Amino acid sequence: MKKVILISMAVLFSLAGIQTVQAQEALRNKQIYVEGGGAGVALSFNFDSRFKSGEALGFGYRAGLGLGAYSYYDGSGYQWYTNEETGEPYSYYSFGTERTRAYFTIPLGLNYIFGKKNSPHTFEVGAGATILTRKVDVLSYDGHYKEGYLIGHLSFMYRRVPVDGGFTWRIGVTPIIGTAGDIVPMLAVGIGYAF
Repeated sequence: MKKVILISMAVLFSLAGIQTVQAQEALRNKQIYVEGGGAGVALSFNFDSRFKSGEALGFGYRAGLGLGAYSYYDGSGYQWYTNEETGEPYSYYSFGTERTRAYFTIPLGLNYIFGKKNSPHTFEVGAGATILTRKVDVLSYDGHYKEGYLIGHLSFMYRRVPVDGGFTWRIGVTPIIGTAGDIVPMLAVGIGYAF
């Protein structure tokens, strides 16, 4: 009877150990990170994960909350004045006072991670959209002014992710498709934690 109990306990502890290892492997494909530039426009806090549990490579997604800002002129328009010497009225366009207003961004995207299994060096290719909480003009040039609540983005990122999890970082180019349809390459840099 003692042998049966000892064998049963050994099997249970072995299964528990296997479950723990499997749970750790299932979790290491998730990351939280802060990114400057990129899909969040200025600064964003993000969560990234693979669709297939236990896999560090392949298809996945990102979702985040970021912050952007834009400048505008308060009180702009034509101002009328009188010439003190001649008494004649004249006008000129005044831009008023420059002000800055912040808005939140919600970057959402799908991505695919390339690399060798059990290697910390990976490469991300992705695409998605960023929702803006305020209707603003983002990255429009050449007179194509257009306000909107949505911009598009692509991502081409090198990712350094330790196999066992821990401190991670990323750097790459994230072309942004602005509200007027202009495409502008933007640098993105992120640091975070993989688990």
